[in-house]
Amino acid sequence: MLNGPVILPQNATGIWWGLLGVAAFSFTVPFTRVAVAGIPPLFIGSGRAVMAAVLAAAALAITRQRLPQPRIWPRLALVAGGVVVGFPLLTSYALTAVPAGHGAVVIALLPAATATVAVLRSGERPPAVFWAVMALGSLAAFSFAFLQSGGVGHLHWADLLLLGAVACAAVGYAEGGLLARQLGSWQTIAWALVLAAPAMLVLAVLSVLDQPPSATPVQWAAFAYLAVVSMFLGFFAWYRGLAIGPMAQVSQIQLLQPVLSIGWAALLLGEALTWTTVIGALAVILCAAAAVRVRLKPAL
Repeated sequence: MLNGPVILPQNATGIWWGLLGVAAFSFTVPFTRVAVAGIPPLFIGSGRAVMAAVLAAAALAITRQRLPQPRIWPRLALVAGGVVVGFPLLTSYALTAVPAGHGAVVIALLPAATATVAVLRSGERPPAVFWAVMALGSLAAFSFAFLQSGGVGHLHWADLLLLGAVACAAVGYAEGGLLARQLGSWQTIAWALVLAAPAMLVLAVLSVLDQPPSATPVQWAAFAYLAVVSMFLGFFAWYRGLAIGPMAQVSQIQLLQPVLSIGWAALLLGEALTWTTVIGALAVILCAAAAVRVRLKPAL
């Protein structure tokens, strides 16, 4: 039984753990796009959290984890609100209206948002060159989103939902990364899932009563991935990477996520892969590679 906080040393392995988490998350957008074709978005956002919470509760019980201290629960509520409730629900509704590739690119703003929240919360001090590289990566991703949408005047209403999802996930990632240094990586997401489970169960039941899911086996398989990997197992690696840190630096690995997601969308969903996509992807990869090589100052 774990009786005390889990202290993780900061070293370069954080980058590799973060990369493993990003690889797991890169299927989230295309698989959400598959699932919403036959499953209501409210059920996708809430049902996957309920399914993941069952797994989390079982893992916590089998390993006999102690309840976190009372002062930890408000922080777990931030994690739950960001990555268990806000991000899944907002992206599920957004992806009923826009292609997976477009959604993946707008979500590419997440590394910048996560780094900003991480700096505010953790006291890390990235140098000016880090912010410059991060800004270039964000500009490349954001410009690409505009190009795919047909210009600023043609941005879709779903982009507002995606931007809200980015804000939710940034808070959930940064707070979760800090908590993982005390609770452990998988314990952090497990407790957050358990905390959110009652509310998400109510939403899932309401969704079924209003519109029972009618999906194909492929759509249910996509939903299962969202529940088991995107909502649970992927966070094992991602929160461990953020906890090992430096958090602001590890967060920039997520610049690779839209590149991978767009590739999966083209391969699995037949979405168009244009020269604009390729150029944007290369720019994002270069910025991510530069960001993770910047030497950060230690936290205050």
